[in-house]
Amino acid sequence: MIDLTSTGKFIALILRHKPETIGITLNEHGWANVDELIAGIQKTRPEFDMEVLKEIVRTNNKRRYAFNEDHTKIRANQGHSIPMDVELLEAVPPEILNHGTGERAVPSILEQGLLPGKRLYVHMSTDIQTVINVGKRHGKPFFFRIQARRMQEDGFRFYFSENGVWLTKIVPPAYLNAFTM
Repeated sequence: MIDLTSTGKFIALILRHKPETIGITLNEHGWANVDELIAGIQKTRPEFDMEVLKEIVRTNNKRRYAFNEDHTKIRANQGHSIPMDVELLEAVPPEILNHGTGERAVPSILEQGLLPGKRLYVHMSTDIQTVINVGKRHGKPFFFRIQARRMQEDGFRFYFSENGVWLTKIVPPAYLNAFTM
């Protein structure tokens, strides 16, 4: 039986960061050929097939992946570290968005703001439980409340991904308030 969690993480690695891991390429919008993805993954997980892929996409609690209409292509909705245009639509954000992190990152964030790091965008959420879970992955959790609407009014662009994550290129310190969880 294939481990859906570890295989899902492997797919995230491939579609967000390193498609060359299995010898495939992504087009300019992040789409991978499904048959090539399956063949590449089968090199290390022979039991992987289209049904397993559909189950991973269907059950992923973060809704990380999307198929095209005829299920011949797949891509990650966001979270890429490689240059990619996943055709995000600009959107007006809510008044406040949140970002979770660990305690050790707080001083640099207060000084420099939220930066995308190795990713293309800063990730934010309206859901506090989501940011708490993210913060816990990085040690003692902290979260930042972001004055998103004010940022947007000041000319910053926001995008809303298919899986419900808010994205922007940078959040300057002036728009942040830090809270411990």
